[in-house]
Amino acid sequence: MLRLVLPCLCLSIVGLSVIPSAQAQDAGREMVVPVENVRYDYAQVLEVSPIYQTLRATRTERVCDAKSESGLSRVVSAVKDRLGRTSKEERDAGLSNCRMEPVVREYRRPIAFDVDYVYKGGKFRTRLAQDPGNRLRVRVSITPQPAAGP
Repeated sequence: MLRLVLPCLCLSIVGLSVIPSAQAQDAGREMVVPVENVRYDYAQVLEVSPIYQTLRATRTERVCDAKSESGLSRVVSAVKDRLGRTSKEERDAGLSNCRMEPVVREYRRPIAFDVDYVYKGGKFRTRLAQDPGNRLRVRVSITPQPAAGP
């Protein structure tokens, strides 16, 4: 146990003596933070491509077959109508053999737009939540790059 504590204690003492010397070196130099120059401009939109999300919804719907007009099928349909659970509306509409079936429907909705635009001769691409139209407002930020230190 003492073997582990002694090296850690030595390292912490050496580390504490190094910190004040590093702070003394930085105190001689002043830190200047460059100010960011920001303005807004407009870019020309070249192309807008919608990104779609496909949603699937399943629901059950009543599907009925049209009654056939042959002699035997009319007899069978009449018996089925009397014995089965055929409603008056189905009989009046000329429908038979009604059943519930699952029907799958797909819906596509745009969730984003890939926008290609040109600004000051450079071509750029971004993804936006809405269609920007024929021009796009852009934020132009200019910050000087400080020279590398000695």
